[in-house]
Order: sequence, then structure tokens, then C-alpha cells
Amino acid sequence: MEYILIIGANGKTGRIISKVLNNASGYKPYAMIREEKQKSYFENQGIETRIGDLEDNFSKAFENIDKVIFAAGSGGQTGDDKTTAIDQDGAIKAIVIAENHSLQKFVILSSMGTDKPEQVKGLEHYLKAKKTADDFLRASNIPFTIIQPGALTDEDGREKVEIAKHLNKPGKISREDVAQALVYALELDIIKNRSFEMISGEDDLKSAMESYS
Repeated sequence: MEYILIIGANGKTGRIISKVLNNASGYKPYAMIREEKQKSYFENQGIETRIGDLEDNFSKAFENIDKVIFAAGSGGQTGDDKTTAIDQDGAIKAIVIAENHSLQKFVILSSMGTDKPEQVKGLEHYLKAKKTADDFLRASNIPFTIIQPGALTDEDGREKVEIAKHLNKPGKISREDVAQALVYALELDIIKNRSFEMISGEDDLKSAMESYS
């Protein structure tokens, strides 16, 4: 049994990740939450929680953890300061803690467009923050996978995708498919120390990830 810490568990995608992990064999999820009042949602599903605030010291949440999925985000309604604190600095702190605990893998939810943030009007700061965190993870000593999806939707997942290092076109993908991809990426040999962009397509999700090079 592998113990997985989900950072950003109370977000829309994070809640789906928690469910996917809880139903998967071989994994035990721990949802990292900021406040006690968020605990009941996860406890009702039999998912244990760890208290941790990305803007504070949250190293205790990593005790006895094997791998991490980082799916936290400041959200679209916050300012640049909060984006820097959560999407950039919070991710970097999590990577450092994961290294200090010699974790087996760090899987991070990023975004398409981080290679050319200036071309996405209104999201430049967000994408630069994501890129800074991604680059820090790439330079770390921990095995990683960086998943960079297109625009997220609330549609049902199909597990049919198109992936590439750079897709060079816009696209959308369901949160359910992204959550499933993040869980698949926990496997050590799937897309190890690599990043890829992903949108909805016609290729089988896991097969596409296993054959990605």
C-alpha cells in the first residue's frame, strides 16, 4: 500500500483525485486541507485528512507519505500575490519538503501555455508562476511527472486524450480525465521526469501515457 498526499484536495479537481485514489487498489489517499471544517467531506468517504496551509509550514502533512499529487491552485478570483503564494511558492515549498522526506515521486498539475505565457492574455502571471514551479521540480532530485492540460471542464471523463510535449493548439479536457491521468502518473515508470500537454482526443489515456516518449 502506498500513501499518497493530495495537496489541493478540496479544490474541484482535487476532490475528484481523492475519489479516484480512494477507489484505486494499492493506494491510500490523504487529503491535505487548510481548515478543520473541510474534514467532513473527506471523512464521509472514508478518506483521511492532514491539515496544512501552503502559506505556512505544512511539513507535518508529509509524515509517512510515499508520493505526492500537487493539484493546488489559487483560483481565478484571486490576485497576483495569492497566485504567487500558492501556485509558485507553495509548490516550491512542497517540492523541498518532498525531497527532504525522500519521497518516491512528485506529480504536479500544471497548465498548457507555460512555455509562452505572454501569448495568453490575462493569464500571464499565473502561467509564469506555474512555469517557475515546474522548472524548480525539473531541477530537483525527486522523480516527477508534470501534466499540463488544456482548459478544464466539468464534463464526464472519457479517458480519450491527445498528448504531446507541445500540442501547438488549444483544447479542453475534463477534470475527471485529468484526475485519472494524475493517478496513473504515480506509477514510477510512467512518464518519469517528463512533462506533457494534454487535451481531449481519441487515444486511450493510460496507453498514451505508457507509450509517451
